[in-house]
Amino acid sequence: MIKLIKMYFNTFSGLSREVWWLALITLINRAGTMVIPFLSLYLTTDLNFSLGQVGWIMSAFGLGSVAGSWLGGKLTDKIGFYKVMVFSLFLSGILFIWLQFLKTFNLICLGIFLVMTVADLFRPAMFVALNSYSKIENKTRSITLIRLAINLGFSAGPAIGGYIITSMSYGGLFWVDGITCIAASLVLLKVLHPKKVKVLDDYKNMQPKSAFTDFPFMIFLLAMILFGVIFLQYFSTMPIYYKEVYGLNEKYIGLLLGLNGFLIFIIEMPLIKWLETKTFTKTGLMLFGALLTGLSFIILNMFSWVGILIVGMVLMSVGEMITFPFSNAFALQQAKRGNQGEYMALYSVAFSISHIIAHNAGLHMVDGLGFNTTWLLITFLAVLCVLLLMFLNLHMKRRKNLGPHFEMEL
Repeated sequence: MIKLIKMYFNTFSGLSREVWWLALITLINRAGTMVIPFLSLYLTTDLNFSLGQVGWIMSAFGLGSVAGSWLGGKLTDKIGFYKVMVFSLFLSGILFIWLQFLKTFNLICLGIFLVMTVADLFRPAMFVALNSYSKIENKTRSITLIRLAINLGFSAGPAIGGYIITSMSYGGLFWVDGITCIAASLVLLKVLHPKKVKVLDDYKNMQPKSAFTDFPFMIFLLAMILFGVIFLQYFSTMPIYYKEVYGLNEKYIGLLLGLNGFLIFIIEMPLIKWLETKTFTKTGLMLFGALLTGLSFIILNMFSWVGILIVGMVLMSVGEMITFPFSNAFALQQAKRGNQGEYMALYSVAFSISHIIAHNAGLHMVDGLGFNTTWLLITFLAVLCVLLLMFLNLHMKRRKNLGPHFEMEL
């Protein structure tokens, strides 16, 4: 057991102090992000909105995320990632607290849009910061550490959030989320000031090319949009499925969602380090992760045993922990072709577009077609995602054969 523990902690060796601070700030921020997994339940049970209305509100969520991600990339290229991250964390904390006082459909749509616009300024800035604070050989593991912090926060968040809802009310969630965002901004001001940090990779392309001319990257983004639509069902339609089909209350829904973060906390870093020692390509690993995530929906229609919910969550979690780190590493690799802010903004925008499509389409499909047909349609999207990643994998292998500097020439 001691040997296993040592091996686990050795997987974290070599990461910079700045990456660890960035992970801690992310953990503080995400530990309070318990509003998001329960948002669809809050809107339907506490505010009595229909599933159709909730779908449109979640689309406003996605639109705000698109606006914030794109603006965050532009601002990062102009004023630097540090200022963008501080501004985003502090102001989004204030807006999360304000959001609980909105009760009408139109105001909530506007409020969600504003909150997500400001909150998602952080994402491209954080990716560029992570790239700067990481050695080339440690970038995928640095990404994994940040994801570990995010998922550790999400693991605790839903479980604590479910307890707060059952013992108090939904209002407490907004206060906790807002306060933790503000706390994260204060920690960032203290420990990651530009005068105190060490930049390990300050590569800047003096003749940047537009990301829109990068054909492999465009195929990659389309695949990530599809993957996001599939993955996000676990945080919008799936909690309703758990409640309406299997009769689970918020406490057990929170624990089931928390299982995702717990598994990632225990398994992801050792898994990523092991995969990096193999000859697998980033695109091939993304393909396998998408396949597992799609499988997690297929089995829901094959079995009615309540334990299948845990099996599905495990399959999705493993798929996620393979796909996301290597997709992020692939995006950082391609970003050296142009402006990093633009590339990472588009990477973030891909998942923001997923938010626009996933929640609205998923909730409307469930409302009109039922859960079983919805899961079949989601499986079809997973097949399309896998096919795109297969094409990308073959394309990248062909480009690699052109020469040792293929990554810079893409």
